[in-house]
Amino acid sequence: MEFKRAGVIGAGAWGTALAQVAACAGLDVLLQAREAEVVDSIRARHVNEAFLPDVTLSERISVTGDLADLADCDLVLAVPPAQHMRSTLTAFAPYHRAGVPIILCSKGVERGSLKLMTDVLAETLPAAPAAVLSGPSFAGEVARGLPSAVTLACADPELGEALMAALSGPSFRPYLATDLIGAEVGGAIKNVLAIACGMSEGKGLGRSAHAAIITRGFAEMTRLGVALGGQAETVAGLCGLGDLVLTCSSPQSRNMSLGLALGQGQSVEEALAGKRSVAEGYESAPAVRELAKKMSVDMPISLAVAALLGGETTVDAVIDNLLSRPLRAERD
Repeated sequence: MEFKRAGVIGAGAWGTALAQVAACAGLDVLLQAREAEVVDSIRARHVNEAFLPDVTLSERISVTGDLADLADCDLVLAVPPAQHMRSTLTAFAPYHRAGVPIILCSKGVERGSLKLMTDVLAETLPAAPAAVLSGPSFAGEVARGLPSAVTLACADPELGEALMAALSGPSFRPYLATDLIGAEVGGAIKNVLAIACGMSEGKGLGRSAHAAIITRGFAEMTRLGVALGGQAETVAGLCGLGDLVLTCSSPQSRNMSLGLALGQGQSVEEALAGKRSVAEGYESAPAVRELAKKMSVDMPISLAVAALLGGETTVDAVIDNLLSRPLRAERD
């Protein structure tokens, strides 16, 4: 398998960074943007002024506002917000050629259906081989060529190796896995947990509390991943633990910065006001809560975050409730 022309659906910060990755790996890249001003900015100055203003994009990247233009691409990276993945792939369906792989690069659980992005892809583009790209990676750092490593999960090892080779570069290193569910769960749940870590930071609870949230949150992530059919080993890798550590450790994370604002006393509405980029944890938290209940998986931190974002409780009540939970064995 040889890939020469990559399409990227979604020109937010992460989609633009991945277009840069593909271009640096030697692919010709067509980046699809929903916003007309993004198309104009990249065409005129080769910079995405709205979402990644400090990075000059490769000359191998061209831009379009029309999904139909991606019909000739021989691999596609899908990077819309998770809650818009279904509508985006449905719109792209008339232009997708059977057999062209779709790499899912958005992290979340779909509200209503409680489905992962691979399930959404299977229902909207059943003729598309699926892969998942997930791991500890801030868009700005990746786009600037700073070193990063991610998981690329694909059920077909031969296709996975070809995709890995097509996207790898001097500073971008994919590691191959075959467990798509584990890769997806790690990426989705870490966004919710990052809000909890930000909240702890905003309240000044200290580094010990921060470490406890990451560790106990990782246990929640693993329990859900296994319950859904994923492998604990996958969740313990870059797409789970690695992404969790990064997202919970820097205000560069949109999810952690949201939690930080909540911990400092802002309302959800105030914390989200004026933000163009999506905090996927905010969008996915209600679905994560419902999925945990459906699967009978104990996820107290994630459920507390969902309740806080839904206006059902307060930051102080969340902290008190988590600290007053019954004592238990660590491995339970």
